[in-house]
Amino acid sequence: MRRGLVALMALLGVAAVGCGSEKGDLVVAGTAPPTPYSGPLYIPAKDWDEEKDDRSDLVNTGAAARALECDWPIDTAGGSEPWSEGDGGETPEEGLEAYFDIEQPGVPQEGYRVERKEGGRVLFSYDVGGRTKVAVIVAKDQKNRPGWGPETSAACDPAEFEPGFTDSQEYEIWTDRSGKRVPLTVINSSVGPAHCDWQDAHFLGLGEGRDAKIYARDPHGVLGSDMLTAPYDGDVRLPAGAKDTGYRRGDWQLWLTADKGTAYVRTPDGVEAWPRVKGKLCA
Repeated sequence: MRRGLVALMALLGVAAVGCGSEKGDLVVAGTAPPTPYSGPLYIPAKDWDEEKDDRSDLVNTGAAARALECDWPIDTAGGSEPWSEGDGGETPEEGLEAYFDIEQPGVPQEGYRVERKEGGRVLFSYDVGGRTKVAVIVAKDQKNRPGWGPETSAACDPAEFEPGFTDSQEYEIWTDRSGKRVPLTVINSSVGPAHCDWQDAHFLGLGEGRDAKIYARDPHGVLGSDMLTAPYDGDVRLPAGAKDTGYRRGDWQLWLTADKGTAYVRTPDGVEAWPRVKGKLCA
């Protein structure tokens, strides 16, 4: 399965890993959503072309992707790898547990509900506001997949998950000027990874893939000058051409100039200049 991590997480070697929960909370009772998924639980799937990098193609990677109700493009979708005897479950619920054990996805691990059962397959959905944000279809005794286990799965952008989950993750979600959460594929940030001794730095990512831009807050100089296009400056004047992007993270406001060469972060104490990252980031 493709892991749709945003550029910043991938470059830093930071995975979006879900927090554990009591197994009794993995599947909950609940009523059907206002518009339950009525399509097939199986479709012939094709692999996603990562080189093409067109997220609209993710809908063709399996039936689970078609069960999603995302506000933004699908984040991850695909089929499961084969597993061995004993890795699958004896019930659909154990098959969902096997999904987390086998795939190690960065999605919530509690609050799933049975949405559909049909022909040896069960669709589990994690819903927010009555809309499916994670879909997992488990099947029984498929080729090279003994017992119950994941056949296809798909997820929306993490910014569409409940804050109670995303607030515990290593990535940070920003909002627009109206307070609405913004997809991680548009903007995201994180504290530097401790295994690189970069925990005193902060990284900001804009966009994804080849067009991604990474900036760094480095007040203690832990990154080194060879990694940055310019020194970090914690007290600057906003350039005349800088414009407010509307993106917010707490009391941080992001301003950019036309060339996007530096991220200007406005705080209650003033304006900080976060330079672009040019060097190789640790894995």
